[in-house]
Amino acid sequence: MDFRIQVSSPDSWADVACDALVLIVPADGGHQPAHDPALPAVLALAVSDATAQGDLSPKAGKCLYLHRPVGVRAARVVIVVAGADTPKAFKAAVVLGIQQLKGGGSKHVAVGFAGSAALNDAHAEALVTAVLDATYLYRHTKPSAPAASNIAKVTLLCSKAESKALQAGLVRGQAIGAGVLLAREWANRPGNHCTPTHLAQVARKLGKDHELKVEVLDRKACEKLGMGSFLSVAQGSAEPLRFIVARYDGAAKSVPPVVLVGKGITFDTGGISLKPGAEMDEMKYDMGGAASVLGALRAVAELKPKLNLVCIIPSCENMPGGNAVKPGDVVTSMSGQTIEILNTDAEGRLILCDALTYAERFKPAVVVDVATLTGACVVALGHHHSGLFTADDTVATQMLAAAQAGLDPCWRMPLDEEYDEGLKSHYADMANIGSRAGGAITAAMFLRRFTGKYRWAHLDIAGSAWKSGAAKGSTGRPVSLLTHFVLAQAA
Repeated sequence: MDFRIQVSSPDSWADVACDALVLIVPADGGHQPAHDPALPAVLALAVSDATAQGDLSPKAGKCLYLHRPVGVRAARVVIVVAGADTPKAFKAAVVLGIQQLKGGGSKHVAVGFAGSAALNDAHAEALVTAVLDATYLYRHTKPSAPAASNIAKVTLLCSKAESKALQAGLVRGQAIGAGVLLAREWANRPGNHCTPTHLAQVARKLGKDHELKVEVLDRKACEKLGMGSFLSVAQGSAEPLRFIVARYDGAAKSVPPVVLVGKGITFDTGGISLKPGAEMDEMKYDMGGAASVLGALRAVAELKPKLNLVCIIPSCENMPGGNAVKPGDVVTSMSGQTIEILNTDAEGRLILCDALTYAERFKPAVVVDVATLTGACVVALGHHHSGLFTADDTVATQMLAAAQAGLDPCWRMPLDEEYDEGLKSHYADMANIGSRAGGAITAAMFLRRFTGKYRWAHLDIAGSAWKSGAAKGSTGRPVSLLTHFVLAQAA
């Protein structure tokens, strides 16, 4: 899709050459939609008259579609009320406006913000990600799906003073948007269309397209490295495991890299600790961490910041079978620490711990692991915030800032030492689960035992990586958060 900036004063928006104009107006104190007084009379009148007639409420999220309004060059005008002039409110308004148009004949959409606040690069980034989010359609295994949106070009109307910053935001937004789409697409694919082998192919294609170094380890290589924990999860499946390592080198070799680790369970039955059948199909999303890491890698590779980035993805299926690991089995991790597997459905931490140990060889500046790890995190935070766990206050501050910049929220959770008590085992150095209470925290405490040699953060995205119900599908989160975090390390 083509995204552009067009310098155009509000008094000329009625004459903008486009198929549709999305006019975003902020609510004015909750009484009536406000608008830039410089708007041409025909648009200003449309806003005020629609409000007076009760067709446009001054509440955020309300919108009105006008077809061939007299005096406006665009054949379609959508007026959307935004709750504020923030990038977050702007993004939500753009999504609503595009949803009104995506099923129609509009090919070129212009977006104008009729508020008093100046637009900045964050607004431009929000525009791009909003449009791509609203027009995304999964079709890989559904050829009968309706045709994709006709929208091919989106223009953001702005002043000359705003244009430079907005252009930078468009560039960043397109890179992040492409990464989000990659993550959504592969997370949405069924387990038989997205295996560990497929994920490795995605990584290799990214490597070819963006000149990245990509290495894929097989079972034999993982056995040689002593990844007994990762191997134990994979041993019940006929699908071969893949341990994927991709590198973006944008700085000198002496610069310590940022390392992202993504959980890549392409389907999770729970293993011998079998999950209930209801909604088990959604366990194809259990590689959402891996998908988001690949999406962030794509975004970073396109933006080319001056830093080094390593992405590590341990990938396999978690299946029951004659060779599957059993509750009570004890395995030896790559770190040498032994683990009593009390529940085979707590497998994500078992593959991540060996990946976190593997990350030590890169002498990283910081490591962030991303995983659809625990249902307990969904209970704690619902589906809006991802769970953030780190003992490093500086890393926490940076992650929270990246979440705010990327409109991809997370919430810091505790890591008090007392939670570690729940992982004690009579038969190994640790158990892979604690009590049910505080399950997201004990999972993070488990991972923390493998991160003593570097700064580390963990993102539990079990509640934010996908949606159920009528809007079922991957969200592509937290690609935006990760990308902003990585870019901040370059700064």
